[in-house]
Amino acid sequence: MIKFFRKIRQNLIKENKVTKYVLYAIGEIFLVVIGILIALQINNVNEANKTRERELSYLRGIKADLSLNLLELQKTVKAREAHIESSNIIIDYYENQLVEDLDHFNLHVINVCLWFPSDFNNNTFQELLNSGNLAIISNDSIKNDLLNMDIGYKKIRYLENHIQHDLDILIYDQYYTFADVNSSIKNYFQQVGNSPENRVDIGKERVQLLLESQKFKNGCALIIFNNNSLIEKYNNMISTTNKLITRIDNEMETK
Repeated sequence: MIKFFRKIRQNLIKENKVTKYVLYAIGEIFLVVIGILIALQINNVNEANKTRERELSYLRGIKADLSLNLLELQKTVKAREAHIESSNIIIDYYENQLVEDLDHFNLHVINVCLWFPSDFNNNTFQELLNSGNLAIISNDSIKNDLLNMDIGYKKIRYLENHIQHDLDILIYDQYYTFADVNSSIKNYFQQVGNSPENRVDIGKERVQLLLESQKFKNGCALIIFNNNSLIEKYNNMISTTNKLITRIDNEMETK
């Protein structure tokens, strides 16, 4: 092809057809420019397709993380509600100062002591941030939701740490001081496991000592207050997570 165009140029020069040669040269330059532009356009399309595939890969990863977090949030809400219920029952014992069923009291004391922080998974989003690839997410609404959710997770973690601190100072310290931990735990597992064996005696006098602890009662009251705040944040996060999953689904179906 190159030899063909070269031959045409040579013939035009030999025939002294300068005007036709100039027009031909311009046409050839035009064709070269068009070829370059087409090549650039193809390259841009290929790069855009690669970028889009990377974006979709991130979106799929984010959706998988969000789905796991949704299950964790729903599970944690139930756990916090149980924590509140047991705290209310313990406070009721304090108000009435009468424990007729030591096993029932012990069950809810252990429930109050049981505490596990939520375990959220945002590995894909953190990878986006740490790699500087957040801009690859083309949908600004998704990007803003992810940033706001990251702030929401940090607020939840802060409040959970606050509750953990209250438990350490007000609940665990008093429980370890007055209760026979070994007997209480054995009694608890016999109850939750529906064991036919006789319950391990936790000691009525130890229960009475715990009921005289204002610290323990205050700890239960703070558990109720702070867990109610947490549940509100969890539910807000559940709503936001569901909306974001829908947005991601819609985004992956476009283009």
